[in-house]
Amino acid sequence: MRLKPLLLAAALAFAPAFASAATTAYAIDANHTQVLFTYAHLGMSHITGSFGKIEGTFDFDAADPTASKIAVTIPIASLSTGVPRLDAHMQSPDMFDMAQFPTATFASTKVSRGADGHLAVAGDLTIHGVTRPVVLDVTVNFVGAHPMSKQPVAGFDATTTIKRSDFGIGYGVPNVGDDVGVRITMEAGVPKAPAKP
Repeated sequence: MRLKPLLLAAALAFAPAFASAATTAYAIDANHTQVLFTYAHLGMSHITGSFGKIEGTFDFDAADPTASKIAVTIPIASLSTGVPRLDAHMQSPDMFDMAQFPTATFASTKVSRGADGHLAVAGDLTIHGVTRPVVLDVTVNFVGAHPMSKQPVAGFDATTTIKRSDFGIGYGVPNVGDDVGVRITMEAGVPKAPAKP
């Protein structure tokens, strides 16, 4: 997933409209945001799943994306592989231990311009009570007016790979893959100002 120069130019073009002095505060649209993951199982298949409930906000500066920042919370209860027994096992003490660690979080610490127009978003990822640094390779898909609501919106994709054993989730390694590919797709919008009384 690569950010085309045209998309970056569009983001810059919308900067005067949607980024006043510096950054614009967006609220994540939980209905159109997912965290997807995949891992190898016994060398025979690649299991996939997702977290379907993402909470958080971020400040995005279209004129200078390196000034942007984001912080999100992911309830482990929103995990779904499409297989209820597998979901229950992943949420059990063998793996995420949802009862003790009900959420995962990510908070950015630095945003840099990456290769080919990508953004490299470094931050602290906390899973299973363990915090480790990760870097997200981010593509800006859209910054502008929503085609229906006409409100300011933005859309992003991001990828990274983590080792689950780094977060204290070593069940089944190495037969069950330690490397977990993560793909995030996110939409967000500027909240409407409350109506005046």
